[in-house]
Amino acid sequence: FFAMNTYISMTAYGDQADSVLEEAESRMKELEALWSVTEENSDIYAVNHSNGSPVTVSDETAENLSFALEMAAETNGALDPTIYPLVSAWGFTTEEHHIPSDDKIQEMLSLVGYEKIRLDENQVQLPPNMMLDLGALGKGYAGDTVIQLLKDRGILSALVDLGGNIQTIGMRPDGMPWRLGLQDPFGGENLGVLSVSDCAVVTSGNYENYFIGEDGKTYGHIIDPVTGYPVESDLASVTVIAAEGKLCDALSTSLFVMGQDRAVNFWRQRQDFEMILVTSTGEISVTEGIADQFSPADNEEVDVIYR
Repeated sequence: FFAMNTYISMTAYGDQADSVLEEAESRMKELEALWSVTEENSDIYAVNHSNGSPVTVSDETAENLSFALEMAAETNGALDPTIYPLVSAWGFTTEEHHIPSDDKIQEMLSLVGYEKIRLDENQVQLPPNMMLDLGALGKGYAGDTVIQLLKDRGILSALVDLGGNIQTIGMRPDGMPWRLGLQDPFGGENLGVLSVSDCAVVTSGNYENYFIGEDGKTYGHIIDPVTGYPVESDLASVTVIAAEGKLCDALSTSLFVMGQDRAVNFWRQRQDFEMILVTSTGEISVTEGIADQFSPADNEEVDVIYR
């Protein structure tokens, strides 16, 4: 089915799996309705059009925003849930891509800054003209919610694919790990195969959503909240593997913004996720906790990152 601006497929094994999946689809669409930037009845729309007044939001929205603010602070703003005006200025929200003027970028940058958000339990307050967008975390949070629902209904084996964001319960029914083909950011068939169970896997990069400007330069959809321009990273893609989808979602984007060296340092500090980095020159690096579970295509050489 289509939700959260992407195609979602869910597979579950067990008694009543069909009815459980129908319930999961309904839950996913409920969350989408809360967080849509354009749907007039959504929490996010209400906050964005409040003209600076406080807005009471649902528990789910408050929890998701609270996590977004935690990650924004921890990544020093590499993840920023107020970046929507900049993304819009580049045309990535409408597919009408263009290069904004420097003046326009500076104007939009003045509306970006997660530290200006006020969250008090279920009350959210934004300065006038600022806009909130939980798109960098929404699929991960929704995936976590659905995975928990499936577990609560007794499902022991499942795979949820939210437009490439993968979350799994247990092993496959045959007792083997789930085998995921990772996309080659340079257009090859695939980067390799990752074998996983009971975790989330999310990849970010600028190789799918980009445009070529009149200046002949390629501009990707991941915007640097500091410069206002698309990120010029030494990474082509970042894949994050962790217990929670919302953490994978948040980190795959922010580590891409950080670049390779800062991403590796961040991983060494946190130690609660694994990652696969592909550099802009095609080198593959894998953190030690996942190294044995990743098989590169064509026996490509892989560097292992140690703690």
